[in-house]
Parts: sequence; C-alpha cells; structure tokens
Amino acid sequence: MRILIYGLNYAPEVTGVGKYTAEMAELLAAHGHEVRVICAPPYYPQWRVHEGYRAGRYHREMLRGVGVSRAPLWVPTQQGGFKRIVHLASFALSSLPLLARLAAWRPEAVMLIVPTLFCAPGALMLARAVGARSWLHIQDFEVDAAFDLGLLRGGQGSRLGRAALAGERWLLRRFDVVSSISARMVERAIDKGVDAARAVCLPNWVDTQTIFPLPYPSAFRRRLGIPQDNTVVLYSGNMGAKQGIEILADVATALAARPDISFVFCGDGAAKRELMARCEPLPNCHVLPLQPSSMLNELLNVADIHVLPQRADAADLVMPSKLTGMLASGRAVVAMARPGTSLFDVVSDHGIVVPPEDSGALAAAIVDLAGDPARRAELGHAARRYAKRMLSPQAIFDVLEARLAGLAGEVAEPAGQTQVEPQTAASGAASAQQPARQAGKGGSTLPEVEQSDV
Repeated sequence: MRILIYGLNYAPEVTGVGKYTAEMAELLAAHGHEVRVICAPPYYPQWRVHEGYRAGRYHREMLRGVGVSRAPLWVPTQQGGFKRIVHLASFALSSLPLLARLAAWRPEAVMLIVPTLFCAPGALMLARAVGARSWLHIQDFEVDAAFDLGLLRGGQGSRLGRAALAGERWLLRRFDVVSSISARMVERAIDKGVDAARAVCLPNWVDTQTIFPLPYPSAFRRRLGIPQDNTVVLYSGNMGAKQGIEILADVATALAARPDISFVFCGDGAAKRELMARCEPLPNCHVLPLQPSSMLNELLNVADIHVLPQRADAADLVMPSKLTGMLASGRAVVAMARPGTSLFDVVSDHGIVVPPEDSGALAAAIVDLAGDPARRAELGHAARRYAKRMLSPQAIFDVLEARLAGLAGEVAEPAGQTQVEPQTAASGAASAQQPARQAGKGGSTLPEVEQSDV
C-alpha cells in the first residue's frame, strides 16, 4: 500500500512526536508498504534546527527505507502564542508544493499527524484529488491546549476560541479515520464531532526488551557523584509549557535540606533555562542535556522514583508518552493528574498520583517513598508488569495495519472494530487488541521502542 505520512516532526528528533512518527513509518515500510514522509527540518525540543539541516531549504533524503521530503520552517527563538501560529503556518504553507508533487505518486492513504492541524486542509485536498483515504492521528489537541495553557488569549468562549473550535470540528469530521493515543483523547475527539465508527485508539508503545530494570547501579549515578544509598528522583523529557517544570524546582528547593534525596532533570525545551537558574544553587540537583538514545535505559534506571509533573489545564489534551519508559524501567512513578483522566487511570494502579500543581503533595510523596524501599520496589514491579502486558506494540500495530487494509478494501473491517472503551487508557489498549484478533489478517509486529525523552 502506498502511504503518505504528513507531519511537522520526524527523525532524527529523539523526543516527542517525531520519534514515534518515524518508528511508525519505518515499520510500515519494513512490512512491505511503500511509505513517503513530508515533514519539517528537525528542531525539537531545542527549538533550533539541528546541525546539517537548514530551516529555509527544501531537502530530500532516505532514512531507513523511507523517502523523506522536508519543507522550510520558521523556528522562533522565543515562543509565544502568535509566534507559535506563524511557526506552524509556515510549515503548512511551505509543504503544499510537496503535496502537489506527491499527487503524481498517487498515495492510497494520507495520514496526517497532529500537531499541526494547519496541515489538515492540504492533506484532505490531496486525498480527495487522488482518491486516497484520509487518516488523522492526534498526539496533541493543539487548539484546546493553545487556549487552556494560555498560549492564546481570550479562552475557548471568546470569538477567536469559538471560531477555532468550529474550524477544528469541521476538519475532524472530514477524515475517514481519526485516532489518538488514549481512550480519553479518543472520547474527546468523538465529543468534537468525530463519528465513533471512525475513531481508533492507538496508544504509544514501549520496548520492554530495550527498556528494562538494570541489575546493577546506573552509570549515571557514578558519573554524577550521587552516593549509592541516596534516593534519586528523575524527570527526563521535554521541558515545555505543558509539563509544569517549575513545580520540580519548587520541590527540589523544599527538599534541599535532605542530603539523602538527589534530583536529576534531563531534557531540553523552552522552560529549561529557568529550571537551570533555579536549580544551580541547590546541592541536591543535577541538570543534564539531552542524552543519546543509546543511553536511555541507563538514564531511566538512575531513578529510584520517576516524577511526572503536569499542569491541571493540560489534562487529556496530551498523554505524556514519557510515561511508557518510566513504567517499563520498573521504578516507582509519582504523577500529577486529576481523577478521571487517562494519566490518573494508568498511574493510580501502578504508582502514586498527586493533584496537579501541588508541589507540597509531590514533595510529601517523594519523602514517603524515599523512606520505604519496599514500597518503591512493589510499585516498580507493578509498573513493569503493566508495561509488558498493556503497552506491547503488537496489538497497536495490528490495529493500524488492519484498519489500513480495511481502508484499501483488502480485508473486510469487522463490525465494531473502532469502538474504544471509555474507562481508561488500559481499556483503550485492550480494545485495540480485540479488532486485531477479529481481523485475523495484516497482523505485524512493531518494534517496541520507547519515547526517547532524554
């Protein structure tokens, strides 16, 4: 099948959407599909174009069996609401000539990865022009996030907010398939007008053979000079507006008098400079730059406790993909989440959940776990079991291929294939397994790859 994947982010970005998109493309290609990609030059999470690429140039390359065409992109040095819109729109506009060129290739499926929805009109026009089926995969509800996180002023009830939401709703309803990475996010898409029969849950996955508990102390503990008997609290991932990174500095400051608790923060993003400035005078903090993917398991295993901060207004706008690696590493997880969200549903049974933006509750949970190694081990075992049972890429990729085959008319789609149980992310993954068993064809294995959020 000829599949065009169209999205802002792609390899060699090692964090976030780009990594997952690249893995999806590479595995589809490995299973016999002809895959091409339209994307931007790599720039995330540093918000500067990587060495070897130029922001203002078109560029073509082959990456692991996938033909990749890159369109120019404007990357602001400082982020803001209007600048973010111009940033996204610059790619949507510059990529239109690539869409036109690939019309001659006549893709059978056009898959748009969101962010950014600015590219939806182009994707839909191409699909209609060549008779392809259209698929929208939502990693991030960017319209909701832009208003709820204050990136755009006025709120969803303003004239701008109502117009943006109406436009989003109009676009979502025109794709043949709409998928997202958690059951709650799929429910949100349905609430926005997507026909439930077109909705699919495709959770992000993790390679439990690549990410696993080490039987020895991580090399990072020795490298950072952390005593062997200290409890290490780790955050590794994007340091942006949605993460609530400032909470980590609050907690590290509150626990500065505990020499037995060390904090390691690893990643990059818009909020990193402020985090570094606040943590620099603290003897219990270590701030690391992005690490190579080859060191991901070593990094995740430096943790005795993983922390996952999140702003309250980001609930179910995104599902933190870094959680998969935390769970697979077999370490205790403390997450900030509200009841009723996918993050709460997953972590509450396999870790500890505290209210969002409550630094005191997070600090108290860390202190409690620091003094209870047996409890940490129990939570780590539960997290590892969940990752192996529910985050296997096998079922996820089966659903992807089965639905693609159904769109192409190669196999009949069984009734109820796209229904997603509304309770939890776990139930979303379970519902993903069911249609794969029903379809009985097209099942393939996606290499279990963790979100490289380091």
